[in-house]
Amino acid sequence: MDRPRMMRKALACAAVLLAAGSACCQQKASITCVYPAGGRQGDIVEVTVWGQGLAGVSRAFVCLFNVEIVDYERPLSAKQLQELRDEVKELTTRRREALAAARAAVTALALKEKRRPDISTERLIEFMASGGLAGKATPDKIWTDEDEKKLELLAKKLARASIRPSSPALAETVTLRVHIPADAPPGNAELRLLTAAGVTNPLVFQVGSLPECREPAQPIQPGRFGAVQNWPLTATTPTETRIEIPAVVNGQILPGDVDRYRFAARQGQRLVCVVSARKLIPYISDAVPGWFQAVVTLYDSAGREVAYADDYRFSPDPVLFYDVPKDGEYVLEIRDSIYRGREDFVYRVAIGEFPFVESIFPLGGPVGVAMPVELRGRNLPDTRLTVTAPQEGLLPVSVPGAFNTMLFSGDTLPEWLEKEPNNSRPIPRPTPLPAIINGRIDSPGDVDIFRIEGRAGERIVVEVYARRLASPLDSIVHLTDESGKEIAKNDDFFDRSQGLLTHHADSYLMTTLPATGAYYISLTDTQKRGGPEYAYRLRISPPQPDFALRITPSSISGRGGTTVPVTVHAIRKDGFSGPIALSLKNNPTGFVLSGGRIPAGADSVIATLTLRSTPTKDPISIEMEGRATADGREIVRRAVPAEDMMQAFFYRHLVPAQDFFVYVSGRQFLSQPVQVATSLPVPIPAGGTGRIRFSVAPFFPAISQCQLDNPPDGISVESVIPGQTLVEVVVRADAAKVKVGQEGNLLLTATSIPPAPAAASVQTTTQIAQPIRPRPLGYLPAVPFIITERQ
Repeated sequence: MDRPRMMRKALACAAVLLAAGSACCQQKASITCVYPAGGRQGDIVEVTVWGQGLAGVSRAFVCLFNVEIVDYERPLSAKQLQELRDEVKELTTRRREALAAARAAVTALALKEKRRPDISTERLIEFMASGGLAGKATPDKIWTDEDEKKLELLAKKLARASIRPSSPALAETVTLRVHIPADAPPGNAELRLLTAAGVTNPLVFQVGSLPECREPAQPIQPGRFGAVQNWPLTATTPTETRIEIPAVVNGQILPGDVDRYRFAARQGQRLVCVVSARKLIPYISDAVPGWFQAVVTLYDSAGREVAYADDYRFSPDPVLFYDVPKDGEYVLEIRDSIYRGREDFVYRVAIGEFPFVESIFPLGGPVGVAMPVELRGRNLPDTRLTVTAPQEGLLPVSVPGAFNTMLFSGDTLPEWLEKEPNNSRPIPRPTPLPAIINGRIDSPGDVDIFRIEGRAGERIVVEVYARRLASPLDSIVHLTDESGKEIAKNDDFFDRSQGLLTHHADSYLMTTLPATGAYYISLTDTQKRGGPEYAYRLRISPPQPDFALRITPSSISGRGGTTVPVTVHAIRKDGFSGPIALSLKNNPTGFVLSGGRIPAGADSVIATLTLRSTPTKDPISIEMEGRATADGREIVRRAVPAEDMMQAFFYRHLVPAQDFFVYVSGRQFLSQPVQVATSLPVPIPAGGTGRIRFSVAPFFPAISQCQLDNPPDGISVESVIPGQTLVEVVVRADAAKVKVGQEGNLLLTATSIPPAPAAASVQTTTQIAQPIRPRPLGYLPAVPFIITERQ
């Protein structure tokens, strides 16, 4: 290789790695809300996205829709803000002087012609444009219609710039134009942006079939030199907008805001009003209770309240039903329950006489079997449906035109229907095991009891699926022996895989039977409620070890050849505690997963993905899966992409996303410039040291220092031994803080420190020594480790 080419490659390598290191420290691109949060099939919708770290936004993605970027705004610096104020002031002064001169000339001309002068602003500008001040004023004192528009635009810009965002997460905005295809499937899509800092998190963007409208925009009211009056600090007066139903209305709630929509309805209409608010933004990190808690009220033409809703069963988003008694005008009102509000209090309200499914029964069935399902709800075209679950898991069920879906669960265990009466003992025939029983708490206070036969030492699992399948049942289960002695009970069970639930009301218990004989399982609602919608699926079986996986974040970005960390969460079921091997599905070319193993008993692991060397034009979707063995059978589960979201300053939830996106930027670069060159896992003696070797590609900057990112308790970097092609990192384990057999991954970041320049033979007094700046090189591939006994 010739010397110039070697130098170019070295410089390119240094530039890429410097950028990669900077990316470790720069602000991550994130979006907080989008308004409006959806649109109708076939429409072109202009939307605004709020977020931070959005500089350099270049692309926007909503499924396969065509999306154009219209505008980007970010907070102005103090200098920019002052320059804008000065420009507005200068234009305002020139406008005042020009209009004064024109007013004097128009008045003098009117007196001469003995008529009343027209001194309106429009007339004065028209007078100047026609040359009325020719020779009487310098060109900079002439005011035109274009000048008027420019001042108005700058004044509004100053008004917006003077508004402090409600939260740093709402500091920047991007305006998009979304072209929704006419054949786009109704339901939730995901919107993401591609910025200089990478791909953002997803936001819900709903696609519907009804006509859409939105509340009138709150005006930005610039006062003198662009001072802001009212907006958006508080809402002024309740707004009322006339609509025609059926329709979907879009709006935002400001502090103290109340939005009203007036429409005409006919006698006999069975109206349904479905609010999407928390469905759009599940969790707000700095608001209590952690989402926009919408309430809706319906008023008749006389202003009397005729219907009200502040939730729907256990969902915070309200659903309102109303049978129209007579023709007339009605007003739907929406607000926050305690009159909070800001830009991310976004809503969509569907109102009309459309189908709404309130419950299905049964809630599931055997995989591959066509099951007749009973439907209950409003305006339904049919009350029965045939559903076939193609595989284990959840299947959405609905009817054409409905604004909601129910969940149908497919399973491979034998299934039975509950048979009444079973409200009291004795139950003559035992339930054959294993089994899934589909039943209902038919009426308030109903108790369903099932008899099973068990053996001493046998482990048994009793699990209720109800709330996780959109049933309002808040279950509690009791396990008793033949004499009535309680063996175990459970009310609520926390399922980490249900990232959108905050009230985990399903029951779960796993216990060992103390003796051979008959046992009774009773199931009821803790609040003594019941009805046809209080359905459940009750699993009674030996433990079925299993797991689910979540990978966060749901999008990662970096330059070619760099390494990016991801967290994989294991949600273990029925006592499964074995290790889980992770891998990239379908082996995408050029991507390398390091540290792809969740140790036995661990709930998560931080792995790394080294990106391919070739940049991608668009983010690409990659799938990860986990494999494990339990009871002699192999279990393979997809790692579902998710966002780790905070609710109300404290609680954290793994909210599922549709895709795991990876974006590779920059020019083509070396593949895997740094690789682990040590046998894995690296043994680290308790109280001693372990050594990790990394092989380094040519032209890669020398690694001088390494730091542990999110280190396991008791493990630290002791030293780094640099080398031309091999770097050795020595790590120490504190015997008092680690445990023999402990496993996991070490996540290291590297830094290069350039050598000090040679001292000059002659140094003038004007020369100033430049400080040597460490150069961050980014993450190294994850290194699995195990703590061993000290020899």
